[in-house]
Amino acid sequence: MSDDRHPLFEPLVFVGGLIFGFGLGFSQMARPEVVLNFLQFEDFGLLFVMFGAAVVSGITFALLPRIRDAAPLTGDRYERRLKPFDRNVLVGGAVFGVGWGLSGICPGAAYASLGVGNVAILWALAGMFLGAYAQGHWRSRSQARDTAATGTD
Repeated sequence: MSDDRHPLFEPLVFVGGLIFGFGLGFSQMARPEVVLNFLQFEDFGLLFVMFGAAVVSGITFALLPRIRDAAPLTGDRYERRLKPFDRNVLVGGAVFGVGWGLSGICPGAAYASLGVGNVAILWALAGMFLGAYAQGHWRSRSQARDTAATGTD
């Protein structure tokens, strides 16, 4: 984390999260049954929510670098950060998709779902934390093994 961030950076991230959560609750996307109805082709409201978010994000990512050289709160330059498309991306996407399909909720919406009173979602959140911990443990072990293997050559 950079030390030269604007003092309002963290409070504004918090406010942004509150707005995001409110939007998920208001649009009913924090309700797993709504998401599951979308996945079963019974309710296409989620499609409109995702389309609206994609339009706003697309316009922002296209225009902001033309208006400013760097992000106002962090000072970081606007640039594309391409990530490799590898086995980890495929496995992670598959696990995310299966979890989303089984629970009807993704991590961001799960927190918002707590805010609208869905206490049963704690089971899904526990599964998300357990999965993230297991993945982090597996990845650190595989990196340590890779480092040991290259160090002995």
